[in-house]
Amino acid sequence: MTRFVRWYGSGPLHLLVLIASLALTAYAMVRLFAVRPLEVAIWFVGAAILHDLILLPLYSLADLSALSVLRHRTTDVRAVPWINHLRVPAFLSGLLLLVWFPLVFRLAVPYPGDTGLSDSVYLGRWLAITGVLFAASAVAFAIRVRRARRAGRGDEGLPATGHGPTP
Repeated sequence: MTRFVRWYGSGPLHLLVLIASLALTAYAMVRLFAVRPLEVAIWFVGAAILHDLILLPLYSLADLSALSVLRHRTTDVRAVPWINHLRVPAFLSGLLLLVWFPLVFRLAVPYPGDTGLSDSVYLGRWLAITGVLFAASAVAFAIRVRRARRAGRGDEGLPATGHGPTP
């Protein structure tokens, strides 16, 4: 087993899951290319170009900007990493916007006519979900900072009231 882990880099279960996911991907590709091969190929090339030439530089620049602006701030708890508390809600919000952008920006012309539903609520809902994601991330970060401060003082056994241990 150790020779396998040394050779492959992980356990056999990892290899099995990897092979299964590649098989599922190959099955999906065969099914997609059987129906509309040209449209699928155009979509894959377009998605790769959009991601690699436009989106990757944009979110890399945003990440580097956040790191450079917030790196110079002094904090008393350096043990708590903060950057993922910005990255995760920003990623989820961006993913929602990417999936629902025609409705968020009211670009889905046939949508109201086809379904009878209005597309005027999606921008507000996307903004509300984005706010909730960032607020939940801020709460999680505050909890982590509080735990790190309490651990740094050595009083993690004390109750939250701060009145000392109860007999």
